[in-house]
Amino acid sequence: MTASELPPIGKRVVVRYRLPAGYPQPLTDVIGELTATDPLTVRTADGQVVSIAWEEVVAWKPLGPRPIRTSEIRSLEAAAADGWPGLMRSWIDGWLLRAGDGYTYRANSAVPLGGTDGPASLNTDTLRRIGEWYTAHGLPLQLQLPDRLASAPAEWRRWHETQVLAVDIETMALPSGPSMVRFTPEPDGAWLSMHRHRGGDTDVGSTPVVDVLTAVRDGEVVFATLGLPAPIAIGRAAVTTAPDGRRWVGLTCVAVASGHRRHGLGALVCAEMIRWGRTHGATHAYVQVSDDNEAALALYQEMGFVEHHRYRYTAP
Repeated sequence: MTASELPPIGKRVVVRYRLPAGYPQPLTDVIGELTATDPLTVRTADGQVVSIAWEEVVAWKPLGPRPIRTSEIRSLEAAAADGWPGLMRSWIDGWLLRAGDGYTYRANSAVPLGGTDGPASLNTDTLRRIGEWYTAHGLPLQLQLPDRLASAPAEWRRWHETQVLAVDIETMALPSGPSMVRFTPEPDGAWLSMHRHRGGDTDVGSTPVVDVLTAVRDGEVVFATLGLPAPIAIGRAAVTTAPDGRRWVGLTCVAVASGHRRHGLGALVCAEMIRWGRTHGATHAYVQVSDDNEAALALYQEMGFVEHHRYRYTAP
């Protein structure tokens, strides 16, 4: 049995190995995430790190992704909400209401994060009060519904199914050597133009609202640019802390100029943003990708991201 036979770093495995003399049983198992192969090292769900000499390994087998708990979904969504908070916010019955001049669904929707009294509730009175808040801010009522956190009325329309992908930064092999990616606290005109035009695609997005892009709550945000004098790849990174104590770096606004795609530039910018996040205390990274964006999903999965959960938007 050799290291080359193991699944990639970051995958879940169960390993059976011999215990030293004096233990009541000769063998034991460990289940967790493979973090190294020399020695074989597994990190369990509770954070314990177990290193095993190869001569003690008896057997191993790969496992599917670890089931995600509802509390973990709620916690990551809270970190993501702080990383893209909009300009105004309020709480109603465990729902976080956000308003951001109508720019992006995330900054202008209510998400059920729950509160000290338990999960968010959704009844006629709650919907009425949420609707009144959005009307007062000149916005339509829109709910962002992550898996398992809340359900909308059956007759409401739904759209924009989104995958939230996550990765443990310690399991990633980030590029070495000097970085050509520049980081600034605010986006310049070239960055904003590339963001709006999605790198040169014909489908032009709405005019960016800079105050929404630069907003972050209890965290830090930077804007990444690759290329001079004009950018050929960009991205936005925000580091925030989840209620469970994990510190996340969220990657958003990633775009590559249309004439420079499929050369690894998107992955390079993302890797450097993750490296920046790690220097600011992040231990995990996340991205939010539309379910029909096959190219982006392939990019992040190749980097080691796995699906954490999904969300979608709904409205009357």
